Amino acid sequence: MNLEIIEKPFHLVLYGFSGTAQNEDYAGAAFKLMDKMWQIVKANHLNNKGRNIWVYEPDKKVFAGVELEKPYEGTDLEKKAITLDQYAWYKHIGPYNLIKKAGLAMQEELEKTGIEVRLPYIEIYGHWTNDETKLETELLMAVK
Repeated sequence: MNLEIIEKPFHLVLYGFSGTAQNEDYAGAAFKLMDKMWQIVKANHLNNKGRNIWVYEPDKKVFAGVELEKPYEGTDLEKKAITLDQYAWYKHIGPYNLIKKAGLAMQEELEKTGIEVRLPYIEIYGHWTNDETKLETELLMAVK
């Protein structure tokens, strides 16, 4: 696993929705939130970077959002600002259904080296392609 520890701050400002993963169904919760977010982004013709970003937080909270090209003042989307001071980064290339496995392997590798993993954990989905073997997803884990 080609894992990098990055010690410079990473900033994101996202617009979307937060919710709770019932029965630990994080993907199901995030998909619902993401669909709701895209309806509003498209209806308001909001210029965006086109990448879905999922943020996993304490207490089974999940946030599905997108980066907009400029700040949005509407009240129909939640705004979430995130800063990671230090984090582990890995690029998963392949089918989305293997992301969870990659994230667990990432966490295990970090813990083996004595690095403490903390939340939030972020998945940044690259642009869509029909070839699942070429799908790119960045995985970021806050570390201490």
